[in-house]
Amino acid sequence: MSRIGKKPVQLPGGVSASLSGQTVEVKGPKGVRTFTATDDVTIVIDGNTVTVTPRGKSKRARQQWGTSRTQIANLVTGVTEGFKKELEINGVGYRAQMQGTVLKLSLGYSHDVNFETPDGVTISSAKPTEIAVEGIDQQVVGEVAANIRKWRKPEPYKGKGIKYKDEYIFRKEGKKK
Repeated sequence: MSRIGKKPVQLPGGVSASLSGQTVEVKGPKGVRTFTATDDVTIVIDGNTVTVTPRGKSKRARQQWGTSRTQIANLVTGVTEGFKKELEINGVGYRAQMQGTVLKLSLGYSHDVNFETPDGVTISSAKPTEIAVEGIDQQVVGEVAANIRKWRKPEPYKGKGIKYKDEYIFRKEGKKK
């Protein structure tokens, strides 16, 4: 049995959920999110809880049970608190600044990198060496942060590049004579 799937998803105050077919729509203070579950699970909304149960005992039904429950829990978290990824820039002359909706990155290239902010995501740069990506969709926030990081991944010798704030870069020793 799925330990995650058994737990019902609690809806905090100010959050409402509606079900039409296999599509769950969650409304909260930060916005509206939807998720369409597969036909392998049954979703029931009872008061301020959402319960997911598998249809049958097949392997796929049991897999979708925990996955669907986690997706619904992420919808609730997204519309109440939102998701945030923080990035750090290390390196001499490497910096970031916001100009309207464009993130301008100076990463040692012959030109500045202009990163356009997609819809549903807020990018902020409090310091020239820190970037914060926020939004209500966890997948989009992670993808935008990964796309920013892709411009200059951290290298293992000096640690220069863009890394996640909680990421540890395994450092290597340089060449010896």
